[in-house]
Amino acid sequence: MHPGAPSPASSCRCKIVGCRVRRDPPNSTERYTRWINQLTPEQLLTQVFTANGPTVIMPTWFCSRAWFSHVGPFDEGGQGVPEDLLFFYEHLRKGGGVIRVDQSLLLYRYHPRAATHSVLESTIWAHRVRFLEEQALPRWAAFTIWNAGKQGRRLYRSLTAASQRKVVAFCDVDENKIRKGFYCHEDSQERPKPQIPILHFRAARPPFVICVKLDLTGGAFEDNLRSLHLQEGRDFLHFS
Repeated sequence: MHPGAPSPASSCRCKIVGCRVRRDPPNSTERYTRWINQLTPEQLLTQVFTANGPTVIMPTWFCSRAWFSHVGPFDEGGQGVPEDLLFFYEHLRKGGGVIRVDQSLLLYRYHPRAATHSVLESTIWAHRVRFLEEQALPRWAAFTIWNAGKQGRRLYRSLTAASQRKVVAFCDVDENKIRKGFYCHEDSQERPKPQIPILHFRAARPPFVICVKLDLTGGAFEDNLRSLHLQEGRDFLHFS
């Protein structure tokens, strides 16, 4: 070890450490299981805004007692509180890191009546939008929302007025949406009402907040994104 370098133990003191998992039954939540097992070390920090939640799952978490006390206890608000997501976000706010051991050390059972299903999607959405606006959007003077459909428009409407003013365009591959030319935010109090251009993704400029779900298009979306030769975290972030 290089003189003066932190020891492995000390370098983990401010980190959550998790691992890969095996799902039971094996074919339950296949897309989610691929996601949590295949994220790169960099993506453990860049894909923290997605609907999938923490980038290492809570049943696998280890951290030091001192760090747990520093971040704060889990929110014990009861059913309907995403306590793992709230703790994970507070961990990141305080500068914590994330490590995944690339071995399957947990058999992760799926049950349709598990407590996690009691958390409303709208509750998780609100926390994700807040965290995006707090941690990512201040770095960008302007950005494009990738998806002119329902999810992209919902994100736009969920943003604060200040963040909405940073949205310079929507982009998509759907020619019908692109031909429409713009999205008009009818609920805006501004006059005239904002009209946000809708562009083909190749005509749009990064950075992008991407509201397209991964692993659902047979690789077509992922191929389009790779063709732009962008850097995740700097030029785009995944939100869906």
